[in-house]
Amino acid sequence: MIRISTKGRYGTRLMLALALSYGKTPLLLKEIAQQEEISEGYLQHIIDSLKGAGMIHSNRVGHGGYTLTRPPADITLHEILSVLEGSISLVECVEKPEVCSRSGSCVSRDVWTELGKKLSDTLSGITLNDMVERKNQKSEQYLHYEI
Repeated sequence: MIRISTKGRYGTRLMLALALSYGKTPLLLKEIAQQEEISEGYLQHIIDSLKGAGMIHSNRVGHGGYTLTRPPADITLHEILSVLEGSISLVECVEKPEVCSRSGSCVSRDVWTELGKKLSDTLSGITLNDMVERKNQKSEQYLHYEI
């Protein structure tokens, strides 16, 4: 089974929290950790990676906190997961054909390459803004359901 690690999943949730507050006050690490039920220490590790990639800004003025460096519509899931997960290749031989002597003639590798491209295209087509809209729709559906 192919899985996205905890780091990738939590990092996506972190970025969504920042996207939901975009243009408002910066979010404190403690607030995000409580809201998302993730340890502050683990979130700090994720924030460091995303800050290093230039996706998050640390605010030292006032109460501090974190904000996105760009609008949510300009940040894709592919970008986030590439920073946190590294390569999004499904199998090693897709990016490094030299690891397998069969790479040139392997039909399976062709399928993995094609599938990886579709996954990459899908992740590149979903922005944080899209996720904010999905979150808002789910919230509305939940509110209407609770009546």
